[in-house]
Amino acid sequence: MNRRILYYSIVVAMAGFLFGFDTVVISGANLPIKQLWNTSDWFHGTFIMSMALWGTVIGALAGGIPTDKYGRKTTLFWIGILYFISALGSALATDPYLFSFFRFIGGLGVGASSVTAPTYTSEIAPAKSRGQMVALYQFNIVFGILIAFISNYLLKGFDGINDWRWMMGVEAIPALAYILLIMGVPKSPRWLILHQKDHDAALEVLRKTNTEEEALALIAEIEKDGKASESIQGGVFSKRYSIPLMLAFLIAFFNQLSGINFILYYAPEILEKAGFASSDSLLSSISIGGVNLVFTILGMYLIDRAGRKQLMYIGSVGYIVSLLMVAYGFYAEASANFKLGFILMFIASHAIGQGAVIWVFISEIFPNRVRAFGQAWGCGTHWVFAALITLFGAVLINTFEPWMVFIFFAGFMVLQLLFVIFLMPETKGVSLEELQKRLVKE
Repeated sequence: MNRRILYYSIVVAMAGFLFGFDTVVISGANLPIKQLWNTSDWFHGTFIMSMALWGTVIGALAGGIPTDKYGRKTTLFWIGILYFISALGSALATDPYLFSFFRFIGGLGVGASSVTAPTYTSEIAPAKSRGQMVALYQFNIVFGILIAFISNYLLKGFDGINDWRWMMGVEAIPALAYILLIMGVPKSPRWLILHQKDHDAALEVLRKTNTEEEALALIAEIEKDGKASESIQGGVFSKRYSIPLMLAFLIAFFNQLSGINFILYYAPEILEKAGFASSDSLLSSISIGGVNLVFTILGMYLIDRAGRKQLMYIGSVGYIVSLLMVAYGFYAEASANFKLGFILMFIASHAIGQGAVIWVFISEIFPNRVRAFGQAWGCGTHWVFAALITLFGAVLINTFEPWMVFIFFAGFMVLQLLFVIFLMPETKGVSLEELQKRLVKE
């Protein structure tokens, strides 16, 4: 593995760390904020818990515009600024409306990063290791989730009623580190050629990450693709891209209808309903983050070996079994540890399947010409459903029996398994330009 590519991929993937930390840190502040401002379930779900996700939706849907116009690197820098502002603003908020506004700002960063970071990494990584390099983004999401759970646990009791402010504000530290590091990565060579027509700058970047022969060959291939696409009319929603659009929509849709964000966001509350005491529920949340991290690493190891489709098979079957068993545990009033065990199996199934695959797969299936906007489509779909699940989560968890909710998610995972069997192509080890030939209608 080229060390420069690895370094650039790790730095860019730090946007994923901030993504994971930012989205899950709210779980520790969830109940204290609800008690502090005495909000209703609807207000709490709509503003406190899901406002960041509505920012994420807008950030994801609009993220393709600055990613193409101003470049991948510039957009990643401003994403770091959004995270930094959100962390400090949320920590210092004096009412639920200000808190929701700054959570919305952070959500814009999360949504845009899910477009820009995988796009950048897929464009600098070689085909043989592209899966692992893009999956570093997912690894950092999961690492950020684990650190957020640990941070929340350690800060519990740190400053009494203001614990939650420290939980939210500590994110400013990694956000500042990311801002400084991202300035040292180069611009995407594919963006430089296709959007800036700056072939010399692109060649200079490729020479840092490839041999002279490989760099010249890649330049020739990218230029050939660019010339071929110049005559193509229409944007990402034209009929020729119908297959990538469908694939991106379905994998993103099923990702959220697994219930993953519902479990991550409401982990302490779900675990309390499962039978854990309040303090134990925060500690048990760390086990969720730990399992997520371990199986994400396994997924990263396998994604360029077994392939994307095989991991989705494993994850889909694991989803179905674990969700049904969690539902049974709640229905039969089984022990707290029984339910936690299958919740952890669910997390492992997600980490090795959808978690490892989704950002890699979406970043691969769209042509160079429309990749940023295709990524925005897939990520936007993901975040719309994530916002809806989180919006209704506070109501679902207090209106329906928990076993009913888990049965609902299990049914959708049966449909995901059918999607994998009949519709999902394998993209392992195939160049971005070759995938374009296979998936785009002429």
